[in-house]
Amino acid sequence: MRAVINGINLAFDDTGGSGPALLLIHGFPLCRRMWHPQLSKLTAAGYRVITPDLRGFGESDAPDGPYSMELFADDLVELLDHLGIGRAVIGGMSMGGYVLFNLLERYPERLSGACFIVTRANADDDPAKARRLKLAQDVAKFGPQVVADAFEPLLFAEASLTQRPKLVAEVYGWMMANDSRGLAGGLLAMRERKDYTPLLGTFRVPAVAIGAEGDKVAPPEIARAIAAGVPGCKLCIVSEAGHMANLEHPAAFNVCILDFLRGAGSSGGTR
Repeated sequence: MRAVINGINLAFDDTGGSGPALLLIHGFPLCRRMWHPQLSKLTAAGYRVITPDLRGFGESDAPDGPYSMELFADDLVELLDHLGIGRAVIGGMSMGGYVLFNLLERYPERLSGACFIVTRANADDDPAKARRLKLAQDVAKFGPQVVADAFEPLLFAEASLTQRPKLVAEVYGWMMANDSRGLAGGLLAMRERKDYTPLLGTFRVPAVAIGAEGDKVAPPEIARAIAAGVPGCKLCIVSEAGHMANLEHPAAFNVCILDFLRGAGSSGGTR
């Protein structure tokens, strides 16, 4: 599906009918297709699942930048408005988690729950900012392959890299299909994102932090720190998985999500 959102064509899937709404935000440098192992389980459990491609990614338009977490968040709120959804549980994976933090700060009334998925609350330090800038410059010059090559070894647990070549190739294809403008814009948006560590204690919403044992990008201690910082936040660590935990061990990941949704009551509804 597509809709004109904040002046661009935003691509998204809306599955599951009229049940409680769950919006899932993909990470960098990915797209909404990463959620395919979750859709059937979540919709069968009675949830309405919204999976957008952020601007610049997947099948959404990739206008020139600058991009920001605020802009991504504004797009998603307008998408919820377009769909007639007043409140939703929102889950964000990695960069999607950075968008989720922005939503929690600026639009708390739109969230009935939060799922922090292999993400982190802190901002980039200076060396990380320098790496983001260099990669953004390189992808603008040379295309998506420089990002795909840089991220492929980081996204998976070592066992997945060696034993699941089809999965690795599928994700590599998603990265390669992104527009260079979107990739550069996403990198610079992540570079400039806010540090939410001091604000964790101010979030008053049912929440879960999901980490993965083999995650090289956001090791499980980072999920533990989020869970410790957000009042009442639950913790779920997925075994035998890396940063792509929802793809590498979907059964365990789906249990994390469904246990949280049932416990939170998903009281937001769809209107």
